[in-house]
Amino acid sequence: MTKKIILCFLICCLFHNLAFSQAGKGVYQFLDLPVSSRIAAMGGTNVSLKDNDINFSFCNPSLLTDKTNNFLSLSMANYLSDIQYGSAVFGKNFKNKHYMAFGVQYVDYGTFQEATEENQIIGEFTAKDMALYVMYAYPLTEKISVGGTFKPIYSAYERYSSFGVAIDAGVSYNDPTSFFSAGLVLRNIGSQIKGYYSDEEGQHYEPLPFNIQLGVTKKLAYAPLRFTGTFHNLQHWDLSYASSTSSSQDETKDIGFFDMALRHFIFNAEFIPSNNFYLTLGYNFRRAKEMKVEDFKSQAGLSFGGGIKLYKFHVGFGMSTYQVGNSVYQFSLGTSLSEFGL
Repeated sequence: MTKKIILCFLICCLFHNLAFSQAGKGVYQFLDLPVSSRIAAMGGTNVSLKDNDINFSFCNPSLLTDKTNNFLSLSMANYLSDIQYGSAVFGKNFKNKHYMAFGVQYVDYGTFQEATEENQIIGEFTAKDMALYVMYAYPLTEKISVGGTFKPIYSAYERYSSFGVAIDAGVSYNDPTSFFSAGLVLRNIGSQIKGYYSDEEGQHYEPLPFNIQLGVTKKLAYAPLRFTGTFHNLQHWDLSYASSTSSSQDETKDIGFFDMALRHFIFNAEFIPSNNFYLTLGYNFRRAKEMKVEDFKSQAGLSFGGGIKLYKFHVGFGMSTYQVGNSVYQFSLGTSLSEFGL
């Protein structure tokens, strides 16, 4: 009976988001930021590659494995306009193949001056976002795993605050003999419990950034190369938007079928000569299109990075390009506490 109630709740949440979520709209958009340097280098997400990187569980909880047990990872990034964000995650496995991880993701937008309409400075205020992650995975077979994430979310901008709850549900397939893996995840199913403000109609609620993602990964059998393709926002075909700073009809011109399809796609390639070293190059088609400036060449949409194991620590670096002079640099550091006898 309890399982049926939970299933009904998930279905209701899913259809609520399908009905109201739109690309680029809603609250808690920080949930879509890459939480580690490697994920940033891969173009922003990964739901299919399963190689014991505990940070991948942020994107798809079913990617937890027996080797993520007792693993600790910390990440931080200098985002655009000196916004700071980061994450931390720790894995803990239990008997009978119950894999779990506990994480946190935060964004600190900095300190702002508070001013009146006459531009008189009257004080300062801050703005922050934070989400807690409780992740669980269980292998149904040797190749198929399922997982779920429970995410309480808190956001505070000056005197305005909001609280929400979301869950992720994912499944992954991994066949080491054929060097192939795949994953499917439904991210950010949920809603606000408390909105940022109230009016005469009561609490004002906004949708969460619901996202259906499907990915596949294939490694070449006789070369140290691995390729991953990820489709995102499958629940919403039209990813175009109108500029809020212009009323020109050119801002809303039709986008062709092939162009729109590519906006749902992220591609990356990895060079992996050993288990202790990797180089990654990614391309986010949607980011490239949205950051494009007419008659101006840029590397918007490109991302790259690498990682190496030094002694007992895994060190990673990733860079995402949004426009010339506007790149995000991300660093990650991880280690297995078991190597220190803990």
